Order: sequence, then C-alpha cells, then structure tokens
Amino acid sequence: MPNWDVLSDQMEVFHNEHKRHFEQLYRLADGSFVTMGWSLPLYLRSAAQFSMQLQNHHDIEEAWWFPYLGKRMPEFSHNDRGEHVRSHELIHKGLDDLNKLVSKWARDNSSYNGAEMRACLDSFREGLMKHLDDEVRDLKGENLKKYWKFEELRPLMFH
Repeated sequence: MPNWDVLSDQMEVFHNEHKRHFEQLYRLADGSFVTMGWSLPLYLRSAAQFSMQLQNHHDIEEAWWFPYLGKRMPEFSHNDRGEHVRSHELIHKGLDDLNKLVSKWARDNSSYNGAEMRACLDSFREGLMKHLDDEVRDLKGENLKKYWKFEELRPLMFH
C-alpha cells in the first residue's frame, strides 16, 4: 500500500524547521538572545542563516518541484503564476528586507533595533506561515491522487 502522504510528510519536516527558526528569531529580537549566551553578531548570523536556508529551500522547489508538479497542478505552475509561485515572490521580498537589516546591523551593532526586526519579520510572517501550511496541504495524498499516479511522484521522494 503506497504512502500517498510521503511528499507532504517530507515537506512538513522542512517547513516545521523554518517555522521554528522564524519564531525563535522573533521571540529573541527584543535582545533576550543574551539569556541564551548569544551575542548580537551570533543572533544576526542566525537570522542570515534562516534567510539562506529558506531561500535555498525555495530555490530547490522552484527549480525542481514546481516545474514537475506544475505540469498538472495549477497551484504550482510557473506559467500560470500559481498560488505557491506568488507566495514565494512575497516571501522573497521579506527575506530581502531582512537581509538588508541584518547587513546594516552587522556593520554597526549599535544601530540594532529589536522593534524594527520584529516589524520586518511581521511584514511577511502571515504570508510565510500560510504558504508553508498550504504547500503541505496541497502535497497531501488526497490532493495528489487527483493529478498523479503514485509511481509518477517517485522522482520527488527522498530515499
């Protein structure tokens, strides 16, 4: 019996890690990272790492997953600017803004502003969280069965 939820299960692992990291950055933005023994440069490295990891995750999706799934699933289609493609564009803007702030604060630690960090994260939080959840939902077996045979999904499965 094939596990039709294997793609959503795989994606959920990555997405939960992105959510955890985002929430940690948000929670610690007020400077409470020092209670964990972190310096501001270490906190900023964590923010840069979050941005890089999410960008890399999206790059893989956009290069491989979306073109493959988008052949039959409009929400993943580049040609139709499907829901997930549009979500990535909004999230990338948020990441660009985050990267600019992190660079500014890395150059001048004294300019760090926790409220500004939280405002930046808030600017794409809702879109990011919705996207992460929606993508996992759209990869659930009951949805995939509308478009694919199980064997056709094997190229997307981690082995």
